[in-house]
Amino acid sequence: MKNNLLKTTIVGFATLVAMLIGTSSCNIEQPEDPNAPSVDAIESDATISELNNVVTGMIGGMRDQVNIYLDDCGVIGRDYYRFTSADPRFTSDLPGTGDAILDNNTFYIVNPWSAFYRVIRNGWVLRHAIDNTTAPLTQEQKNGYLGIAKTLQALMFIQVSNLTYSNGIRVDVEDPDNYGPIVDYNTALDFIATLLDDGYSDLQNGGDAFVADLSGGFAGFNTPQTFAQFNRALRARVAVYQQDWGGAIDFLGESFYSLNGDLKAGCYIPYSTGSGEFANQVFISIPNQATNARVALNFWAEDAETGDLRLSKVVQRSETAVSGNLSSDYDVAVWSSQDDDICIIRNEELVLIAAEAQIQNGDLAGGENALNVIRNANGLDALTPGMTQSQLTDEMLKQRRYSLFAEGHRWVDMRRYNRLDQIEKQNADEDIWNAFPIPAAEPQ
Repeated sequence: MKNNLLKTTIVGFATLVAMLIGTSSCNIEQPEDPNAPSVDAIESDATISELNNVVTGMIGGMRDQVNIYLDDCGVIGRDYYRFTSADPRFTSDLPGTGDAILDNNTFYIVNPWSAFYRVIRNGWVLRHAIDNTTAPLTQEQKNGYLGIAKTLQALMFIQVSNLTYSNGIRVDVEDPDNYGPIVDYNTALDFIATLLDDGYSDLQNGGDAFVADLSGGFAGFNTPQTFAQFNRALRARVAVYQQDWGGAIDFLGESFYSLNGDLKAGCYIPYSTGSGEFANQVFISIPNQATNARVALNFWAEDAETGDLRLSKVVQRSETAVSGNLSSDYDVAVWSSQDDDICIIRNEELVLIAAEAQIQNGDLAGGENALNVIRNANGLDALTPGMTQSQLTDEMLKQRRYSLFAEGHRWVDMRRYNRLDQIEKQNADEDIWNAFPIPAAEPQ
């Protein structure tokens, strides 16, 4: 069966609008919904209402499997452990305990891969629909839709490539019957960068307002011009992945980056416990859950500087959590309820990107200044002046570790600096994995 796992991301329209939370199977074909138009019908001549529903479906679909993505990155990067009696692979495969390996046919790669590509595929539904619609839309309005589609597709590609890294990803997925090959990591980054640039161009020519309403997670970024700032923020992230330091600085200048602005300002994935909504599945009631917990490694709290306000992201347990040879005294407290949104990218990360790009580009004073903004905002004193580039790089990675804790960054950061061997392990027989395998259902 050719490219069967990706092909299951092409779903009936009713499922699309329902936030695409079903599981994939290579043996089950999606039925046509008699109460909703087919994907083919939408792609060939969509109404404005149908176009808006596709946008809603893309944003809704972004919520699916985020918990697994964060667990993947968080456990391998040793931000935290995931203890659950429901599945021992969280404490065997992901931390590489003993002889355990990463399985290419298991939920921790199959589920996020399928969910993220589902959103990407639905981005193509939207792009084809815009090309073919006879709805009364101006070219600027069409450009707005295209800018949304390409930017959200790029975000999903970023997340997929973060997981499989050197094993590559599939970027040519426009034709569901003729997908392109798996490409290497650098080729994937080049593709993502171009996709973001194309989306930015569309947004720049998208007029003053979108036809579609974006969710509350994009409050303040719900016009073509402000959504373009979100696009450029993602582009800056990709640039540091590419070690394009000058480019990262330029892209920050086109984003919502503000050295002295609100560090929490940014774009978020929205969650809610309301009727018909999708609750935050990363949040777990704390403290002291015994058989279902996300627990920070003790190293994280022990390595922090005295007075660091970010220590509030964990809560000390009254009793040590234990699963096999793994243990922790701290519950993860980044999210306070199932209604909490999950950050996509915010100004705090952009200030850290600025620091990184400036340090690596030779502007040590600028990098130090940006790091001091982060330190001061979190209750720490400014750095001692005159640090070397190497020392500032260490400091930058440390500040990213604490500011972006449990948000899927540390594993990626340490990998791109060839420092996976510096990640602290609780037991000598653990492995720090470099990349997830491509899912077994995907032909190479």
